[in-house]
Amino acid sequence: MKIPKRLEPLVQEGLIDEVLGSLKSGKEAAVYVVRADGVVRCAKVYKAVDQRGFHKQSLYREGRQVRNSRQARAMAKGSRYGRREQEDVWQNTEVDALYRLAAAGVRVPQPYNFIDGVLLMELITDADGEAAPRLNDLDLTPEQARAYHASLIADVVRMLGIGLIHGDLSEFNILVDAQGPVIIDLPQAVDAAANNHAPWMFKRDVANLAAYFGQFAPELLTTSYGEEIWHLYEHGHLTPEISLTGHFKGQHRTVDLDDLLNEIHDAEEEAQRRRQARDGDPLDAEPVPQ
Repeated sequence: MKIPKRLEPLVQEGLIDEVLGSLKSGKEAAVYVVRADGVVRCAKVYKAVDQRGFHKQSLYREGRQVRNSRQARAMAKGSRYGRREQEDVWQNTEVDALYRLAAAGVRVPQPYNFIDGVLLMELITDADGEAAPRLNDLDLTPEQARAYHASLIADVVRMLGIGLIHGDLSEFNILVDAQGPVIIDLPQAVDAAANNHAPWMFKRDVANLAAYFGQFAPELLTTSYGEEIWHLYEHGHLTPEISLTGHFKGQHRTVDLDDLLNEIHDAEEEAQRRRQARDGDPLDAEPVPQ
């Protein structure tokens, strides 16, 4: 096929031997099958800034590190330079996440190189050597659904163990090869400790898994792995080897009745003061007698 313009510099520099074909094209990137170093791989070509929307990125950008204050100000203003910088951070987040996750044993495509907005990485294939299908394209047996769900829960635990959350995990960004699920598409990956939305995003990721696999194994619909895993993470007890139950009822503590009555009385006093202030009485009016 004709070499796409964005891949021409990599071909000229010898980083890509041959472009074999187009794999897919989405809103954020186009993916091509290429040969590099004699091995079939894929090249993810991120689309230009003006071809992409940033309306959902603010939630994910929170807590991300930037190079300097100038970059931060430009990104906050949304200037043309700022949008380019946002795009640079967005792309590098995925590259960094892939390297870290691969090292942690999470099933993601192995990255090999990133240059000029093009990410060279492993091509995930099925048992016949063809590009692996997305999870949502498969019809699963209950046994497969349970096995794939367990594999992905183990991977989100490993991800959280190194402080990362996918942030948009669903059946649409999971491939399935001969060994099972492989997680893809990570430009929105979230720092679990630095993003205030991290708990919600993590629980949503896990809930998405339960909802999808629950179509084939209905008992998964009643699990609460997200709450259980996040509770363990918050309290410093999460490890890749931890045994999960899939159920979480929250913390329970013994109630001190005297403390509870005092809290109720204090709340009543505060409410009375607010009513008196609203009606024009002094703010330091006498409290309601016990």
